[in-house]
Amino acid sequence: MTPDALKAACLELNGAVETFPFNAETSVFKVGGKIFALSALDAEPLRVSLKCEPELALRLRAAYPAITGGWHLNKRHWNTVLLDASVPDRLVREMIEDSYDLVAAGLPRAERLTLDRPGAPRDRPEPQL
Repeated sequence: MTPDALKAACLELNGAVETFPFNAETSVFKVGGKIFALSALDAEPLRVSLKCEPELALRLRAAYPAITGGWHLNKRHWNTVLLDASVPDRLVREMIEDSYDLVAAGLPRAERLTLDRPGAPRDRPEPQL
């Protein structure tokens, strides 16, 4: 996955915005003011940190050496994915959507309703290992 493809995958989600609260190099993607993805898009190698259900996070880490506990984040709830082509792009996209959905689910109901979209967790299976 390229930096442009990663950025596009994050920003195509309803209400998603890119911010730079930490520094000019780290793109922080948010929904409703809450972070669902972080990446230094110009870094080599390219990585992205994504929120994840704890049990699924462990399974993904066991299946893919390129997926590790979130760097400088709560490792129980966050994974960092090395985008070196060892993790299929389809799975990375599913992980981005799942991270977004987890964060959006914690937003106030009125705000969630403005984001309602097809493919929400109740309509989509979890990422396949």
